[in-house]
Amino acid sequence: MEIIASKWSMVTLFALTDGPLRHGELVELSGGISRKVLTQTLRRLQANGLVERHAYAEAPPRVEYSLTDLGRTLEEPIRMLTAWARENGEAVVTFREAAEAASSIEADRATSAQRPG
Repeated sequence: MEIIASKWSMVTLFALTDGPLRHGELVELSGGISRKVLTQTLRRLQANGLVERHAYAEAPPRVEYSLTDLGRTLEEPIRMLTAWARENGEAVVTFREAAEAASSIEADRATSAQRPG
């Protein structure tokens, strides 16, 4: 479960649901992932049997990544999670910000209570 719970794993798997992509295309579609982190993510996904790497004997060399049969079993759950995130993302952010603000207020109160007065 760890492998698919990672932010970049989910983003990468989602990007590959529409078909094979090259490394540079994945970087562009992933919105903020570094090439190094993408390479590490792809290697982990390959090691877990979710993604396969296809190297073509061409000049210049071409490498594409695609979902394996096992990886394709995650397509529907990933699409459902993505739809949920799009529908509920703002609400989650609102709750998180409120919790962070409340935590900050409590920390300020605790600090004030400890000061000699």
